[in-house]
Amino acid sequence: MGRIALIAVLLFILVLYIRPLTGYYGTWKEAKHKRAEVQQLQRENKELRARRAALSSPKALEQEARRLGMVKPGEKAYSLKGLPKGE
Repeated sequence: MGRIALIAVLLFILVLYIRPLTGYYGTWKEAKHKRAEVQQLQRENKELRARRAALSSPKALEQEARRLGMVKPGEKAYSLKGLPKGE
């Protein structure tokens, strides 16, 4: 009876140690995922900053506006359908 009680107490203590370890592992895994997400966002931020800098000149800004289909006041806009897209 004494051995069974000792084994039960040791198992209980083991469970008390294992439970926090699973929590630590889950937190570590989540932190790893968040670090990867932060790196991806930093790369995206860098690309967007470069794009913003590239669009700072009036000529580049006009080219982007025309790519989006905008026209200057007084110009006529034409829409051609069925043509292959230029790469």
